[in-house]
Amino acid sequence: MNSDNGQMHAMRHSLAHIMANAIQHIWPNVKLGVGPVVENGFYYDLDMGDQKLSEDDFDKIEAEMKRIIASDVPFERFVLPIDQAITWAQETHQSYKEELLNDLKRAGTTVAKELDSEELGMPSDNARISEVSFYKNGDFTDLCRGPHVESTGKVGAFKLQRLSGAYWRGKETNPQMQRLYGVAFTTEKELRQYLAMLEEAKKRDHRKLGQDLDLFIFSDLVGPGLPLWTPRGTTLRTQLDAFVQELRDEMGFEQVTIPHITKKDLYEKSGHWAKFKDELFRIKTREGHEYAMKPMNCPHHAQIYDSRPRSYRELPIRYRDTTMVYRDEQSGELGGLSRVLSITQDDAHIFCRLPQAKAEALRLWDIIEQFYSTIGIKLKLRLSLHDPKNQSAYAGTEEQWTEVENGLRDIAIERVGSDFTEAVGDAAFYGPKLDFLGLDALGREHQVATVQMDFGQPEGFDLTCTNEDGGHERIVMVHCAVMGSLERFLGIYIEHTAGRFPVWNAPEQIRVLSVNQEQATINFVDNIVSRGKQLGLRIVADHNNESVGKKIRSAELWKVPYTLVIGQKEIETSEVVPRIRKDMIVSEQAQPHTVDEFLKTVQHEVKSRVSKTSL
Repeated sequence: MNSDNGQMHAMRHSLAHIMANAIQHIWPNVKLGVGPVVENGFYYDLDMGDQKLSEDDFDKIEAEMKRIIASDVPFERFVLPIDQAITWAQETHQSYKEELLNDLKRAGTTVAKELDSEELGMPSDNARISEVSFYKNGDFTDLCRGPHVESTGKVGAFKLQRLSGAYWRGKETNPQMQRLYGVAFTTEKELRQYLAMLEEAKKRDHRKLGQDLDLFIFSDLVGPGLPLWTPRGTTLRTQLDAFVQELRDEMGFEQVTIPHITKKDLYEKSGHWAKFKDELFRIKTREGHEYAMKPMNCPHHAQIYDSRPRSYRELPIRYRDTTMVYRDEQSGELGGLSRVLSITQDDAHIFCRLPQAKAEALRLWDIIEQFYSTIGIKLKLRLSLHDPKNQSAYAGTEEQWTEVENGLRDIAIERVGSDFTEAVGDAAFYGPKLDFLGLDALGREHQVATVQMDFGQPEGFDLTCTNEDGGHERIVMVHCAVMGSLERFLGIYIEHTAGRFPVWNAPEQIRVLSVNQEQATINFVDNIVSRGKQLGLRIVADHNNESVGKKIRSAELWKVPYTLVIGQKEIETSEVVPRIRKDMIVSEQAQPHTVDEFLKTVQHEVKSRVSKTSL
């Protein structure tokens, strides 16, 4: 953490204490849980008894926080022996703090995963904790490891944001608390900019736009996390995926098709069963065989490779398949398209020799860059590495990981110099990754494409080729997803574009409006639509008995790239002046074109996948 981030972290952490202090002044019987820093802000978990907080309470909480900030009292650190700290929690009736302190005394940690291992008879190395630290500001004292700013007056600008429910320590069997979130920045200007971005994000919310633009729905009868795609949404998905596959086919990929269920034996051999068995949809047949809905595609592609002996002369072999996988996510984790149960992956796998892996990875990088530059999303690179302190969580040996990670690092340096980050512990269990982070129109960062090296599955499935000497040579498997989860990617893309899709992938590219109900006008409109469809365009006629103004407004609300208004003048001249969606306009004034000129220009724009019009 650099110094600027460290200072921001301390400010937000201090505001969490100030918020808890303010709430304690207003509701003295509150019991406090934990109050950590999160992205762009902080929260505190609160047990308010019968008192239910609402947004109506935000003003008085903020007012009390500002009074505490104005007092500018210091944050003072002190330590207590663990038993004395427990006595403090008992005397102040802070039962949640008492629970944390007892865990620290017993196990040396409050982390649930570490506590579970301790309960299994593997005590934590930290179990010798004898004292704990506290921070005090004015009349407020809290168990805390810090850090904090010097005093309450040095916390920058903040605003309370939202409330949610949260089980104490994330366990459904524990009491449910109220979680109050705030956001915080160094200056008022930064805070205003962030709040303005949030307002814009609300307008761009893919769940709202998905409904407004008739792209996808959710049905209570089908179930949460299982989106149903309308014809318009399916067109958008299909166009984006076709672009990815076009780029892959230029690299020599071949399409394969695999089933959606498999015997558990496949995932036991691949290593996925031990790692993910609790996240699978599992099926028992009438004969008692155990199957699973596939949560990933790579073991299936490996079986196609392994179906017959392979010579080094055949390699690289490249398979692609856009198909669904299924993960048994908890219902509370599902949200819009961001997290679903049925995940469509534009998945691809390359089977190659180790010396070929670098060239394959660089060509995959080319595909990723071309796709994201076309759709207007800038990329950053993260090299995701294993955690050498937890080698048992990964397939393969430390030596294998070091070799492959160094190879990926060399690729990154060759391509972008030092302009990438490294993330220890973010690797897949079977190999390290080049993760590409996309920056959307609001400046938000999203994990998008990935290129992964895999030596675990070639080892587990004994994947080899016959080399020049006639011996068996272990191969390398390279995974690549360009969009990754199409559902999650489309959520990002809908918000990035605000539903203003470029003409090449817009579900509706042209709308043709009749200004009246006269048969000659209707016939002329229908003729334009027919000619457009012959050119492969997605073109729709609007013959509704509404005013022209309402029809134009409807096309704008549907964010249609081109709208043609057809009346007597257009019939007489056979020329049209298209109404062009504002984000696509290059010139100030659209010029008249013959119908054929207009349609062929749009056809060219579709084929060349431009974002601006040449009309």
